Amino acid sequence: MLRQQARTVSPPPYVAVLALLCSAALVGAGESRTSAGGLDGVWVEREAAVMGTRLRVALEAPRREAGFSAIEAAVAGVRAVDDLLSTWRGDTELAAVNGAPLETDVALSARLTGILGEVWRWQLETNGAFDPAIGALVDAWDLRGRGRRPSPVELGRALEAVGLGRFHFDEVAGTVTRTDGRSWIDAGAFGKGAALREAWLRLEELGVQDALLDFGGQVLAQGSPEGGGDWIVAVAHPARRSEPAVELRLSDRAAATTGQAERFIEADGRRFGHVLDPRSGEPVPAWGSVTVVASDPLVADVLSTALFVMGPEAGMEWVRDRDEVAALFLVDLGERLEARWNRAMNDHLVKGD
Repeated sequence: MLRQQARTVSPPPYVAVLALLCSAALVGAGESRTSAGGLDGVWVEREAAVMGTRLRVALEAPRREAGFSAIEAAVAGVRAVDDLLSTWRGDTELAAVNGAPLETDVALSARLTGILGEVWRWQLETNGAFDPAIGALVDAWDLRGRGRRPSPVELGRALEAVGLGRFHFDEVAGTVTRTDGRSWIDAGAFGKGAALREAWLRLEELGVQDALLDFGGQVLAQGSPEGGGDWIVAVAHPARRSEPAVELRLSDRAAATTGQAERFIEADGRRFGHVLDPRSGEPVPAWGSVTVVASDPLVADVLSTALFVMGPEAGMEWVRDRDEVAALFLVDLGERLEARWNRAMNDHLVKGD
């Protein structure tokens, strides 16, 4: 059996990996089944390209057509959040904040005000391990281009422009003011979580109870798969993303994983991951990965990043007694993995020999 807090992990013989849909738990699209309430339903499934990745939605509906309409509503919810938060385009509300003249109050929509309010609170709660106002560092490392290693002087100058403290945010008035022309907010550590939350709200409005949404490293599992019980997903090996390492049970929960294996740049003959420490300005070492399970997809998204930045020791200390958040640290020791987790994760680990 798994022992609480730490163990060495050997890959189990299953193939479902977090960031890949657990298709073995699904009925094929359009196939009938009897729901727990005794009513005939169908499972439908579709994929869509959105926010630079793939969103895959599988859900149960009373009819095939209703299911596909619900999926379209979920995808539309994700696109609405992308239209709000994307910093890869210049026509979104967050892009307008990032490009606003200095010392000018920018009036925000109620939706963006609410999301930024959450972002500001998590920045304080994590003591800056999560801080999305890292645009100057993204530029210094050229993470959206070919990549480069900044000089110590360049890195120091970029750090001067990092942090939500470079913005004045008034949640009551619904305004934000930029104070440094080099500063901008990157939604990469919270945007997908906000989008998954919006997708589920739209499914709820349509009466969907059982669904699995897989969104490039994050999942949202609601209700149950065919046959009842919990959804079963697996967390990938942090260095070999097609290789599962630990299996989780999820129901009415979101899970997000952060590591350095998938996105990186190469500069000066070295590989650097895209996850930056806003406190030092340096890429976080590729020590492993963090998976966070929470009831809110945005919280899972934010905290998987924050805990990865903190590292396995400080991150574990931060999350140890937080029963509302489950965290799993996979520490890559080369020939083996060491798994560490807090008490809340015991409710989600699939325990075996």
